[in-house]
Amino acid sequence: MMTTMQDVAALANVSAKTVSRVYNDDPHVDPDTRARVVAALESLNYVPNTMATTFRTGRPAVIGLAVPDIADPFFAAIAHAVENRAHERDMAVIMTSMGDDRAQERPIVESLLRRRLSGLILAPIGSDHSYLKRWTSHFPTIFVDRAAKGIAADSFVHDDHDGGVKATEHLLNLGHHRVAFIGDTAVIPTTGNRLLGYRHALAARNVPPDENLIVMGAGTRTGAREVLTMLMALDPPPTALFLSNARISMVGIPALQQLNLRDLSVVGFGDFPMADALRPPLTVIDQSPSELGRQAMDRILDRIDHPRRRYRRSNVFAVRLIERGSCFPAVHSE
Repeated sequence: MMTTMQDVAALANVSAKTVSRVYNDDPHVDPDTRARVVAALESLNYVPNTMATTFRTGRPAVIGLAVPDIADPFFAAIAHAVENRAHERDMAVIMTSMGDDRAQERPIVESLLRRRLSGLILAPIGSDHSYLKRWTSHFPTIFVDRAAKGIAADSFVHDDHDGGVKATEHLLNLGHHRVAFIGDTAVIPTTGNRLLGYRHALAARNVPPDENLIVMGAGTRTGAREVLTMLMALDPPPTALFLSNARISMVGIPALQQLNLRDLSVVGFGDFPMADALRPPLTVIDQSPSELGRQAMDRILDRIDHPRRRYRRSNVFAVRLIERGSCFPAVHSE
């Protein structure tokens, strides 16, 4: 049975109104009273009954969406799909960006959770999500792009390892043995899995790995220029590049043009607007972020409508290579 605000009030020996004020961070609550209420909230594992609140107020239910960067085309596509599906059910969506500092995930997400959500969709940046345990038993919590760690939760992700294999194999098939992997940070699971696919593709072809060809820190324009300058100073330099996400492609392609590096074959992980209009158009590993968003929202709705139904927790979507004009045969074997 779900804990009520009255249960918390009785344990803390205060009124339900005082519990509500503490829960909503009213700064005018006496500190001793606040401490007593917080202890009761934690002891009883209290979260608000969001659906009851919805029926009582007549307002539509609210879905929370937290992603690393809402301006990133990948996460923007997820957000757009979530919004479209939510609006079909007369539900509102509150979105927030968390950035790339893993320590910021918990405070940002917990701030979102205080908005009396009916469900949460999270593209995590942290590595421990056990802080969500007291919430996941009360409303659906869905992970997208990266799976949960420390809790059992539904996840919808892409096969990043297979995408890394596909991108690298494509370049190897064109005769490139000096293939550079360019990422932002290997701490992110998606980047780590794509890098593992890159390594496995090289090993399958008996191509010796060169750690100098694996570089991180290319998530900004400055970083991309520095990484490319460093790579091209190698002896021998790479003849092909694997850009590990769409953001790196978006800053890396202009950097290639500025450095007049037009003879390198390039594959990017993740499509983005205008990728096919570049000169040459960019070959990409195509994901389906809109499908991730739709599936995540559908799972929330299904769990609200059918709370006792069992579902597959882990859901992995295939990726595919889209060949365009940015890859060509190596001039010579290295």
